[in-house]
Amino acid sequence: MLFVKFKYINKKKLIFMTLQIFGRVKCRDTQKAMRFFKERGIYYQFIDLNEKKISKGELNCILKYIKADDLIDKECREFKDRGFAYMTFDPEELILENPAVIKTPVVRSVDRAYNGSEAEEWKKFL
Repeated sequence: MLFVKFKYINKKKLIFMTLQIFGRVKCRDTQKAMRFFKERGIYYQFIDLNEKKISKGELNCILKYIKADDLIDKECREFKDRGFAYMTFDPEELILENPAVIKTPVVRSVDRAYNGSEAEEWKKFL
């Protein structure tokens, strides 16, 4: 059975809340997030960052809840190989141009976003 979550804006308007999971198919933490929501029957949309870059609009929605510096994985291979540790850069532009530097998974709904692999934080989306 599939459970759908709705959010009331006012008494007459009801919106459908969809979860989005940004990550990579081979990432263990992303797989955990997908399994967590699937086991609970929660519908989600998966965006594979290896195939599709994050759009500016999606990034702006995420940045309402997470700082750009917190989204960047400073330990990842892409960040180290390109020498970003030794450069000054705009974090938003870096994320838009190089989605490989994003800490995954990023779970986003209409009213919150979280990046990381802690199930306690994911429970807040239920």
